[in-house]
Amino acid sequence: HKFENDDWGRFLILVRDKRSGHVTGQTFYMDDDSWRSRRTDNDRSSATMLSFTSNKEKYNVGEQVELTIPSSEGGKALISIETGSKVLKTYWVKTTKGNTKFSFTADKQMSPNVYVNVSLIQPHAQTVNDLPIRMYGVIPVTVEDRNTLLHPVIRMAGEIRPRKQTNITVSESSGKEMTYVIAIVDEGLLDLTRFKTPNPHESFYAKEALGVKSWDLYDYVIGAWGGELERILTIGGDAEGENAAKNRKANRFQPVVKFMGPFRSDGGTQTHTFTLPDYIGSVRAMVIAARNGAYGVAEKAVAVKAPLMILPTVPRVAGPGEEITIPVSVFVDGKGKQMASVRFTNSSYIQSVNGTQQVSFTNGGEGMAYIRTRVGGNTGIAKLRIEATMGKEKVSYETEIDVRNPNPLTTQVKEFVLQPGQRISSDVAMIGDAQSSKATLEISSIPALNLQKRLSYLIHYPHGCIEQTTSSVFPQLVLNQLLELDDRRKATIESNVRAGIRRLQNFQQPDGGFSYWPGYGGSDEWGTNYAGHFLIEASARGYIVPTHILQQWKAYQRKKAQSWNQTEAPWYGSDLTQAYRLYLLALVKSPELGAMNRLKEFKFLTPEAKWRLAAAYHLSGQQDVALQLISGLPIDLPPRKEPGYTYGSDLRDEAMILETLTIMGRRLEAQQVLKNVAARLSQQSWYSTQTTAYSLIAIAGYTGAGKSSSRISAATAVNGKATAINTASTMNQADIPLSKGKGRVEVKNNGNNVLFVRV
Repeated sequence: HKFENDDWGRFLILVRDKRSGHVTGQTFYMDDDSWRSRRTDNDRSSATMLSFTSNKEKYNVGEQVELTIPSSEGGKALISIETGSKVLKTYWVKTTKGNTKFSFTADKQMSPNVYVNVSLIQPHAQTVNDLPIRMYGVIPVTVEDRNTLLHPVIRMAGEIRPRKQTNITVSESSGKEMTYVIAIVDEGLLDLTRFKTPNPHESFYAKEALGVKSWDLYDYVIGAWGGELERILTIGGDAEGENAAKNRKANRFQPVVKFMGPFRSDGGTQTHTFTLPDYIGSVRAMVIAARNGAYGVAEKAVAVKAPLMILPTVPRVAGPGEEITIPVSVFVDGKGKQMASVRFTNSSYIQSVNGTQQVSFTNGGEGMAYIRTRVGGNTGIAKLRIEATMGKEKVSYETEIDVRNPNPLTTQVKEFVLQPGQRISSDVAMIGDAQSSKATLEISSIPALNLQKRLSYLIHYPHGCIEQTTSSVFPQLVLNQLLELDDRRKATIESNVRAGIRRLQNFQQPDGGFSYWPGYGGSDEWGTNYAGHFLIEASARGYIVPTHILQQWKAYQRKKAQSWNQTEAPWYGSDLTQAYRLYLLALVKSPELGAMNRLKEFKFLTPEAKWRLAAAYHLSGQQDVALQLISGLPIDLPPRKEPGYTYGSDLRDEAMILETLTIMGRRLEAQQVLKNVAARLSQQSWYSTQTTAYSLIAIAGYTGAGKSSSRISAATAVNGKATAINTASTMNQADIPLSKGKGRVEVKNNGNNVLFVRV
């Protein structure tokens, strides 16, 4: 009994002995998977194999499939013809001694293949042999339906010429209707991927895997051994791939790809025309056809030649002002003396220097022409065209190359100091190429910073690590304290700062600290300080910083501050890292006074750490302790041989001293440090991203805290256009338009303080 709604059944098997009439029975339960016999005895299971054969490997629809099945007399064979999804036909056949012959007719529904499944069953009580009462075998039979095959035919010349109209004629060998497409492709390009012309018939009529499962109950018949029901061979899957295309010589010519169609054919012939560009080599013409479930493919290799051919060797890139010699190989097919002319077409990017070149030939062959060219001052994509003529024959070659300036950005500076009432004028001349040149007029009430160059360096630096990423956006956050910003620049800065905040989130670790590289295991203590400082200031200025990031960062900082315990003289930066951490905790109104006191009593405390710790005490409300810490400390520090734990420098540390003096309101002392830091920034010296950024941050903090004493009052004329400047900012910038690479600026100081002017 099989219950309809359950996946298990209850079975009663009764066996009656014919001679004695004795009946035995057994009741058992099984699920669907239990129908398959579970016997695993290898010696016995091998005996269940039934090896039978068909008389051919492949049959056409309508042919007879003949099977030869080894058997003994008196048994029965259940022959099942199956596909990947269903049983098509079944037959019961009585077996004969030795071999049993069976045949059936292949029909359309058996294409592309079927599986013949034979279960050979012997009488239960036979004693003629010791074979199992059931043996099992299956073989695949391939059936091909000729009606599913199309045979397109390509008629086309074996050799064609570029730049001339060419015909290709397509037909079907048996006159069948079809719809087809044509592709003509450079064989060198096809060889790169060993491309084989697609054959849809092989895909749509690929060999199918057997999808019918078989079960029986013979192992449950009392006293009978049926053996393990198993697959005799591995079946199914696509046909094996053919051998790869043979290797061909590298094709130096530009590849060609042409696609035409689809076209409809009523069984006749159709002719199509096409024209190849300036190309020499070999192409493959491919036709793929289909109609009502029938498919076909055809291909033909065609040589592309011409009496006159050229092959220039052109560089991939060029730079403004460079001179380039382009070798041009000229190929001529013919007899007698011949002369070919090779000419370069000038463009706004590249011009010829030596004009048309003549190449002579005797009975054809290969010759060389050398075209000397000079690259102009423009950058961009240059189109090159080279032509060759010989009598009535004409051929051309076109390509593109990138003209780019390989030199780094260069800044040239003119500096002036204007006393009250003083006037200066200066000519401005372009340096470098015209497209990338830019001139800026910078007027400042503090010593010149070389701000344009330093900001460009930070913004264009290929940032990757935590300090470089922070350094790119931190100065932009406080740039409005240095100079007045227009709406466009404000929008750019806002976008950059938001991007910096998003990127820094990728550095945070589970412990709340920040790693040195994104996804790098472990937190970097100085990088955590520096990035956290930026995020604190960004949040204070209204930018959205996720709360959980700052909370986790603060927890990490408190834990590190409380556990810091140095007993020996530190390597440069280890005590400064702790002092910076304590300063930041005080900045967010969570001072760790115990840790601050322990650090203050550290007998090896360095001057730079004392300056930073003093800022922490001042922000915590203990101004007297802060003054005691900085009493007698130097404001200029010796050069550092190593960047240490903080990736720093003496200039970076002096910028932190400037920041501390600004916080404590000691502007006279701060002004001395400001002049030194600004003077060093105005030099052409290289500084790291962190040193550059923190110097600008400290200067912006100083100028933002005392704008009233840094007013700019001046009159300017840029290329004759007058502008009055009256601002409380410490710096003003304006672009200088260059006409034919030249410009002129005039500046007059109308205020009472000294102005610093830079072009």
